[in-house]
Amino acid sequence: MNNILPLVKNETIKIIKRKRFYVILLILLVLVPIFTYAQLKVAERNREKFGGDWRLELQQAITDNQNSLGSDRVPEEWKRYRSVFVQQMQYYLEHDINPNEPGGVTFTREFMDNSVNLFIPLLIMAIASDLVSGERTTGTIKMLLTRPVRRWKVLLSKLLALFMFVSLIVVSTFVISYLVSGLLFGYSGFGVPVFTGFQTTGSNVDMSAVQAIPQWKYMLMQCGLIWFVSMIIAMLAFMVSVLLRSTAASIVVMMAALISGTILTNMAASWESAKYLFMVNLGLTDYLSGTPAPIEGMTLPFSLTVLAVWGAVSLIVSFAVFTKRDILN
Repeated sequence: MNNILPLVKNETIKIIKRKRFYVILLILLVLVPIFTYAQLKVAERNREKFGGDWRLELQQAITDNQNSLGSDRVPEEWKRYRSVFVQQMQYYLEHDINPNEPGGVTFTREFMDNSVNLFIPLLIMAIASDLVSGERTTGTIKMLLTRPVRRWKVLLSKLLALFMFVSLIVVSTFVISYLVSGLLFGYSGFGVPVFTGFQTTGSNVDMSAVQAIPQWKYMLMQCGLIWFVSMIIAMLAFMVSVLLRSTAASIVVMMAALISGTILTNMAASWESAKYLFMVNLGLTDYLSGTPAPIEGMTLPFSLTVLAVWGAVSLIVSFAVFTKRDILN
């Protein structure tokens, strides 16, 4: 352990010197205000349209989605999502709870939900994709491996440093979105009740397990799932960085995998085997909100298991290749 800590410190310094993390913070500071302003304009438009009565707004959304269920132009997969949405919104309406209670907390919850599939993984990829391949490009990997330190310790130090920065990215995304959105929407709302526990079967929703929990508890579970997804993405990007000698190639491979995942999620209903792909299982927070799974039969334990297997395999491959490959030549 004493040999690992100096190596981790050295890797942390190298990541900081590359300034990738500062670029990520800058991206968040630029994009979050844009998303917040867009949400503000939507809220103002709805307030003018419905006179500030959230019940009318919710009822209109229910009516619009119910009308679309009878349209032949709407794909069956979309109809399933909209049918579930209607049932959930009716449940909120019956219990007199506004699911879109305005506030910085609600904005942050929705922003984190929408970021887990692509936005946060892309931020993580910016750091993870060149941890090893980048040092091959510059030639510093040869100098590092000439030291009297086992190769697996060198790779483990890089992995631990990566895990620290992944955690920082998740926390930074939450904090920045909350602080920025709070300027326009206010910082209250942690105690607002949120319903979770919707069990979806096809187009039907089982309400028997639904319970109301404070929004802070919901967000705690949400951030835990996002952190888990982020760690898996980091492991996979780390493996690609070990396997490929080019940083550009590593980034392209991971971007292609993540973007194809968003496409597959919308098209995977007819391809059952796609549920074993890591990209299709990234939306863990959808299980909290009761959003239907992309493929029938997918559950939270199933997705957690699939992602854990992908993460474990990526680590095994990374350490096996790095310790055996002739990197010095």
